[in-house]
Amino acid sequence: MAVVRQAGALLLAALFMSRGLFAQDSLPAAPAAPGPPDVPAVLPTAPADQARVTLRPTELRYVQQETLLVPQTSSIKGLYVNAWAFGSHKLWQLVRLADETEINAFVVDVKDDTGCLLYPSAVPTAEQIGANKCVRAKDVKARLDTLRAHGIYTIARFVVAKDPLLAERKPGWSVKDRNTGGLWRDRINIAWVDAYNDSVWIYAAQLAAEAVRLGFNEVQFDYVRFPDEPRERMATAIFPAHRSGETQREAVRNHITLLRNRLKPLGVPVTFDIFGLTASATTGDLGIGQVWEDFINVADVVLPMVYPSHYYRGAFGLAWPNGQPYRVVRAALSDALQRSRPHPAAAEIRPFLQAFTLGRRLPRYTPSEIREQIRAVEDLGITSWVLWNPRSVYQRESLRPKKSAPPPPGRELSGTTGGR
Repeated sequence: MAVVRQAGALLLAALFMSRGLFAQDSLPAAPAAPGPPDVPAVLPTAPADQARVTLRPTELRYVQQETLLVPQTSSIKGLYVNAWAFGSHKLWQLVRLADETEINAFVVDVKDDTGCLLYPSAVPTAEQIGANKCVRAKDVKARLDTLRAHGIYTIARFVVAKDPLLAERKPGWSVKDRNTGGLWRDRINIAWVDAYNDSVWIYAAQLAAEAVRLGFNEVQFDYVRFPDEPRERMATAIFPAHRSGETQREAVRNHITLLRNRLKPLGVPVTFDIFGLTASATTGDLGIGQVWEDFINVADVVLPMVYPSHYYRGAFGLAWPNGQPYRVVRAALSDALQRSRPHPAAAEIRPFLQAFTLGRRLPRYTPSEIREQIRAVEDLGITSWVLWNPRSVYQRESLRPKKSAPPPPGRELSGTTGGR
């Protein structure tokens, strides 16, 4: 009986200390007592330039063999969650929304388009450029534990080529300006890294591998392309890592293959966000290096961003695409399905849908416009989608309530945290 009481006390203490299931806002941490020195974790075999993550003994449980309950992923209904939302009390509002509606997945910014990170990284490049000085959350493990307890599938998002922090701190990896000799900048004065440069993509792969070991279920890469700037501005851009004869398309295709090959051994899906127009452009690469067939033959999942507000007047024969959410999404995804049909092993299509109003454009995107996009997806037989709102603010009325029947059980996996 004494043994039982002792075990119960230990379990209760563990629940309060982890703050996983019942965590809300971050609490001030008590001063830490001197602990044992850091020890290297035994991690799966990785390429020679892969960062070696160092963990404290108390953190080793995150890479030890254990049985996990991974949420079912056959039909993703997701929300984009920016890093600020993930690291604040706002996360619990989104968890409650998922508990009460059809939502079962969060796409979380681990590296956003500022170059800052969600949590401190042990990847050498992140340390060198100061990315650890602008982290967004302090208790990521506890928050991931909470999402897992609520059956929420977690997807780590990484912005690749639009990384001003990396561009400023490692100018040798960056796009240069022909006129000034300094860093080239886009129309809003943002510096970009050189998408021809292997090191840029290796850095993204290292961060993604670290996120998997931390507990994310899937990795997703955005800005896997060259800048989408006017021709006159691109005329001044110099890409120092450009190999003679290599096209932008070849550079993007080779590097998304690099990402897949480096991350596949970790056993998680490797996915890519791409322009919605990529599915409809039958000639060329939109000037950014993206071609539909290249992505569907490399990725596990491709996420075309089919936001009606981003289509030009006259697209799909529509005078005002933003006012026709159903027709735009259906037409764009019909093109995507048609392009994928000749490829037996084509990636799954999981579109990003518009859950925001772009500036002063009308109509305002209410639950009606959002549901119309979802209806278009489902009418085509596509079962997965993700809503995008840059502020991570979502309207409950846009979502179906969770079914009263119990959700399907997860699949038990034996492996490192984050595996499938």
